[in-house]
Amino acid sequence: MTSIAARRPFWQRLVFALPVFGWILKDYHEGQDANIWYHIITVVSLWLISGLTFGIVGIAIPAVMAVPVMFLVLVLISRG
Repeated sequence: MTSIAARRPFWQRLVFALPVFGWILKDYHEGQDANIWYHIITVVSLWLISGLTFGIVGIAIPAVMAVPVMFLVLVLISRG
């Protein structure tokens, strides 16, 4: 009998082994559908707390850091 972890591709085992983000991704991949909403609420809350703590810089820096991610998403969408 093989375990579920042994049947996963190597890249999934590698990503799921990451300490914090891997646990979140694994929970989203194998858990309930509501987990993504908890994650979105957590990210938005942290962004707002950073804005309250650091002012406009706390709001602007995460938005600027999201530009490469959105660029990658647009490239992946355009490739089909």
